[in-house]
Amino acid sequence: MSYVLGLKCRECGREYPKEVLFVCEYCFGSLEVDYDYAAIKKQLTKDTLSGRPKTMWRYKELLPIDNEPSVGINSGFTPLIRANNLAKALGVKELYIKDDSVNHPTLSFKDRVVSVAVSKAREFNFDTVACASTGNLANSVSAQAASCGLKAYIFIPADLEMGKVVASLIYNPNLIGIEGNYDEVNRLCSEIASRYRWAFVNINIRPYYAEGSKSMGYEIAEQLNWKLPKHIVAPSAGGSLITKIYKSFKELEKLGFVDKVDTKVYCAQGKGCSPIVTAVKEKSDIIKPVKPKTIAKSLAIGNPADGYYAVDTVRRSGGWAEESSDEEIVEAIKLLARTEGIFTETAGGVTLGAAKKLIEQKIIPSDEPIVLCITGNGLKTQEAVTKALPKLVKIKPSLASFEEHIKNAAGQRIADEKVIEYYI
Repeated sequence: MSYVLGLKCRECGREYPKEVLFVCEYCFGSLEVDYDYAAIKKQLTKDTLSGRPKTMWRYKELLPIDNEPSVGINSGFTPLIRANNLAKALGVKELYIKDDSVNHPTLSFKDRVVSVAVSKAREFNFDTVACASTGNLANSVSAQAASCGLKAYIFIPADLEMGKVVASLIYNPNLIGIEGNYDEVNRLCSEIASRYRWAFVNINIRPYYAEGSKSMGYEIAEQLNWKLPKHIVAPSAGGSLITKIYKSFKELEKLGFVDKVDTKVYCAQGKGCSPIVTAVKEKSDIIKPVKPKTIAKSLAIGNPADGYYAVDTVRRSGGWAEESSDEEIVEAIKLLARTEGIFTETAGGVTLGAAKKLIEQKIIPSDEPIVLCITGNGLKTQEAVTKALPKLVKIKPSLASFEEHIKNAAGQRIADEKVIEYYI
């Protein structure tokens, strides 16, 4: 049974039926899914949840499909990790990592939105799915289309990290690299979407697709025993993720699962592509497009589709925004790896790098619960950190060679300590 009433304009409130629509024909505002929350409240309870499989689909009443999910049925319910080592390094009391770097099937939070989008595309009887992508979305659409026999057309900037290119090609989609940045790719895809009857997950069926991100918020709340964190930091590219996490919290409040929402939401972006952060800091409603220049290519969207709503979410929640330079991204990736054993891609480095600065600036207090959203796996963006890692040690296959290495390593460590003492 579906609890979707239809679509509603986020600007003028005009209502539309459950169709392949994404823009209001009266004011050109974006559309989002409208639910029958009164009916959901009668059906969805903590007791009903307790017996359900631990996937994102345990919250199916709050997701926009009419039938049972047909793809991505194992996506979601990723770990929420109490990050004590990282908390100590940052000087905070209570810190959690929401780790979507292990999401199924393609190791990023995009598996959530694509599970919803492709399931919905099948309900609309599309035989082809497509997307404009900075990498992770390409991987997930490729994989989930393959799993249900749909054709896939994937459009990406031609200079994406090779790990993400390979992680799409392996599923044999029609992968097309465009000589331009994501915003140019997206403009082309909008033209293609108007000519071909394809389900472009982040264009013509975007209202349904975007709802999948809410599942991350539901999981965080449930994994914290229905107590929301005081602070949540998440990366922004198009800006949808933070808006949907906050929407999920407000929905849980409406359904009586949590107390009044007092979570502050923080937006993290790379320094070379931070139009949302800039708008927040300038206290402006205008998102000024930029030409991306950051190693965080998965966040390199210079003209974010949901930028205005991301800024509004930050403000309404009482949060803030911060950016991370390329150097800060790399250091944050290394910090998360050596403290918690989690290898994140560059977007996760942006999140931790921004959180570190927000904590140092005392914008995020050190004594209140904090959740950091890690949205992708570092195996996809190895190029970003390769030059910042120690060189591989090579020795002969003998005990003498190993002990010589140990002796030299100890001597180097003592020498390094003396240099540090000198400068201190």
